[in-house]
Amino acid sequence: MEPAQAVTSNGNGSYDYDIISWFDSVSENAAMFQRETLHRILEQNYGVEYLKKWFEDIKIQEMDACALESLYTSLVPLASHADLEPYIQRIADGDTAPILTHQPITTLSLSSGTTEGRQKFVPFTRHSSQTTLQIFMLAAAYRSRVYPIRNGGRILEFIYSSKQFKTKGGLTAGTATTHYYASEEFKIKQEKTKLFTCSPEEVISGGDYKQSTYCHLLLGLFFSYQVEFITSTFAYSIVQAFASFEEHWKEICNDIKEGTLSSRITLPRMRKAVLDIISPNPSLASQIEEICEESQALDWYSLIPKLWPNAKYVYSIMTGSMQPYSKKLRHYAGTLPLVSAEYGSTESWIGVNLDPSLHPKDVTFAVIPTFSYFEFIPLYRQEQDWTSGAVDFIEDKPVPLSQVKVGQKYEIVLTTFTGLYRYRLGDVVEVAGFHNGTPKLNFICRRKLILTVNIDKNTEKDLQLVVERGSQLLSKYRAELVDFTSYADVVHQPGHYIIYWEIKGDVEERVLGECCREMDASFVDHGYVVSRRTNSIGPLELCIVERGTFKKILDHFIGNGAALSQFKTPRCTSNQMLLAILNVCTIKRFRSTAYS
Repeated sequence: MEPAQAVTSNGNGSYDYDIISWFDSVSENAAMFQRETLHRILEQNYGVEYLKKWFEDIKIQEMDACALESLYTSLVPLASHADLEPYIQRIADGDTAPILTHQPITTLSLSSGTTEGRQKFVPFTRHSSQTTLQIFMLAAAYRSRVYPIRNGGRILEFIYSSKQFKTKGGLTAGTATTHYYASEEFKIKQEKTKLFTCSPEEVISGGDYKQSTYCHLLLGLFFSYQVEFITSTFAYSIVQAFASFEEHWKEICNDIKEGTLSSRITLPRMRKAVLDIISPNPSLASQIEEICEESQALDWYSLIPKLWPNAKYVYSIMTGSMQPYSKKLRHYAGTLPLVSAEYGSTESWIGVNLDPSLHPKDVTFAVIPTFSYFEFIPLYRQEQDWTSGAVDFIEDKPVPLSQVKVGQKYEIVLTTFTGLYRYRLGDVVEVAGFHNGTPKLNFICRRKLILTVNIDKNTEKDLQLVVERGSQLLSKYRAELVDFTSYADVVHQPGHYIIYWEIKGDVEERVLGECCREMDASFVDHGYVVSRRTNSIGPLELCIVERGTFKKILDHFIGNGAALSQFKTPRCTSNQMLLAILNVCTIKRFRSTAYS
C-alpha cells in the first residue's frame, strides 16, 4: 500500500488527509505491513550472493509472509557494518554481480563518521530518496495541523551538500543529504508543497560551508517576510548559522542595502546565482539594522521571530547528540515553537513526529512499517554483576515490531530495500507507547558512545545530564557552554574521564573547579561511584579549550568529506586527531575534588 502521491502542508487539506489516512491505515495493520515489507525485500533480492548462503535453494516465493518472517530470522544472522563491509567494498570497487541487491547500486552514501571516527559506505538507491520525500510529506501534513502555513511561502533552509566523488569502480559517493538535494524528489517536494527554499542549488552545493551559510542568511533576510519556517537537518547547523550572523550582520545589511555581495563570497557560481536574485532594498536593510542593534544589547535573545515575523516555527533534529544545542536555539527563537524533526539514519528512515507541539525532550517517533523491516533487541542494564565482561547492556533475542513492550529499551535492527540484512543500527531506543499498532520511540543514545574505564558504564545520555548539571553554574556568571566532548583516559593510571568544554564569557577558576566537582559527583552509575570511592577511577578532569576549538573539529570533519548538514559533535571520542586538536587548544585544566 503506497501513500497518495500529491501531498502538501500548505493548507490543501485533502492532500494532508490522504497521507495521514494512509499512515493511519498502515499503522493499524503494522504487523501485517511489516511482514509484507520483508516479503517484498526478500522477493526482490532472491538469489543475491549474501542471501544465497543462508537460504540456499529454498523457494521463498512460494512461502506465505508469516512463515518467511520466521524462516528469515532463524537462518540469517544479525550483522554489523563490519560484516557487510567486504560486500559493500566489492560494489564500490566495481563488482556488478548481484551481491546485496538485484537492482544495480550506482550510488553510495557516506555516514558522518562522527560516531566511530571514520566514514562508512552505505548503499543508496532511488528508494532512499523516495522514502525521504515520503517522510517529509507525512511530517509536513502533521505539522500543518498545528501550525498552518501559507501557499507560496519560502523556507529558510540551512542545508549543505558535500562534494561527490567516484569510487574505484565508478560509483558516485557522497553524503545521503547530498544525494537527496541532487535528486528529483527534492524538486518534487518544493513543487508539491509550493514552498521553496530561499537559496538556489549553487548555494546549497557550493562546497564551502562558510560561504554557503553567509548566502543562506543573506537570501533568508532578503525574503524575510515570505519565510514560513526555519530549518536544517540538525540543530547544530542553525546554531552555527546564527553564531556566524552575530559576526557578519553588518556586512549582510550592507549587501541588502546596496544589492551587492560581500567579497568573502569567492565561488563564481555562487556569486552569480545570488547576485541574480538580490536587488537593492535600503528600507529592509534599515529595519534589519535596527533589529540587530537592539538584539545585540539583549545578547540576541528572540532574534529569529524579530527578523522573520511570519515564521511559524524552527524545525530540526533536536534529540540525541543535538539536545545540548536546544538551549541556545531556544535563546535565538524566543517564544517561537521548536519542532523536532523525524528520526532516521544514513541506512534508513525510521519514525515520524506525530505531535509537533511537544517539547523536543518529550518527542516520540512513530515507526513507519513500510520503509524497512524492523527488529528490536531487548536491552537490560547490568544492575548486579559489575565484573561482567559485557560492554554496556545484557541482550535478549530480537523481537518483531509487533512484540515490543512499553517502557523497554531496545537496539534497532534493520532489513532494508538497499541490501542491509538484519543490520544492527547501534541506536538505543525506548518504547513510549503506540500509534495504533506501530510503536512510538524515544531516542536514548548511540550504543557505542560510552564512557568506560573500569566497571563503569556511562552512555551519551548519562554524560549529557552530567554536563547539564555542571554547566548550570555558568549562567550565574553570564557565561554559557558552547560545546563539549569527552574521553576515557586509560593510558594514565588510575584511568579517569576527561571532559572538554568550550565556554563563552569569563568565569573565575574557582567556579570552573566547582563545575568540575559537580560533574564528577553527578554520575550515578553504580560502577563509577564504587570505582571513584576506591580510587580505581581517578578524579574527573575538566579541560577548558580556547574559543573556536569546536569549529576546528568541524573543519577537520568537513575537510575529510562530511557535510555541515550531517555533522554531529562526537560526545565521546578516542579519535587521535580530535584529541590532538583538543589538547593543543586546552588553556585550563581542573581536577575534581569530589570523593576526596
